Amino acid sequence: MASQGNGTIQEPAGKNGKQPWLRSIADTDFTVGWLFCLPFLLLWLWWFLYPFLQSFIRSFQDANFAALDEAKFIGLQNYITILQDHEFYRAVLHSLEIVVIAVPVQTIIGLLIAILVNQKVKGKGIFRTVFFIPYITSQIAITTVFMMLFKQGTFVTEFFSLFGFANTTWYASTDYALLFVCILFIFQQCGFTMIVYLSALQEVPKDLYEAGQMDGASKWAAFRYITVPYLKPITFFIVSIATILGFQIYDQIAAISRYGALGSPAGATSTVVTYFYQNGIRYMNIGYGSAAVVLFFFIIMLITFLQKKLLDEKG
Repeated sequence: MASQGNGTIQEPAGKNGKQPWLRSIADTDFTVGWLFCLPFLLLWLWWFLYPFLQSFIRSFQDANFAALDEAKFIGLQNYITILQDHEFYRAVLHSLEIVVIAVPVQTIIGLLIAILVNQKVKGKGIFRTVFFIPYITSQIAITTVFMMLFKQGTFVTEFFSLFGFANTTWYASTDYALLFVCILFIFQQCGFTMIVYLSALQEVPKDLYEAGQMDGASKWAAFRYITVPYLKPITFFIVSIATILGFQIYDQIAAISRYGALGSPAGATSTVVTYFYQNGIRYMNIGYGSAAVVLFFFIIMLITFLQKKLLDEKG
């Protein structure tokens, strides 16, 4: 009950001494949720937002790694120079080719593998592990193995020659080096895609499939009208993550170019990341490299937005 000692009404304190309104705030799901998110938010602020703001500021400067104290403001000159550089557009085109080719293929293959592994078959746990191993294996190690497999005269290049491809060393050919990078990306990302889709498939309500069977729906119809719509948010997540990773490919290209210039052969594997590394790190022009990073960020944001719009329209 409320007490009136000095003419004011006081709310009774709880058993633990806290006021009821304070205890109610502390016990809400909203507060608990933010407390769980707080470590991630702090790391995001420190590892992403702060470096990005630094890069954004540097992009308007003529700054060199060897003399950052002597950096001077030059406005939009770095952006103007980049947009006039033919090599930048070539790097962007290569990155887009990797994304356009590799992301849909790895998404479809990952979904098909998830559907197969989700069936009631013996040893499916072993299959899940085998398919997931490439995702957690060193990218340099996998690239090195694939470089031995895709040399001229091996059974792999001879097999692909049956489909019209030249029997040549793929990673040393200006015609096939970028396709070789796409194959590496697909091979490594399918395991992650499979695991995510598999967890989503196991959450699809079985009642929907049973209702579809009662209505005479075929397996293809059930997949098209039940599975695919239900997996739509997961598909957007996978495509978004794969797109970002596709733009960020570096280790595979560095392994291919270890005996030559980054982006070898003859710049056939140059990407936005290698363009930034060459100009911002190797040439120590951090201002110019930061401008490339900022443009890279907005390119990814634009593509992610377009992907979201496309999936929403199809849904």
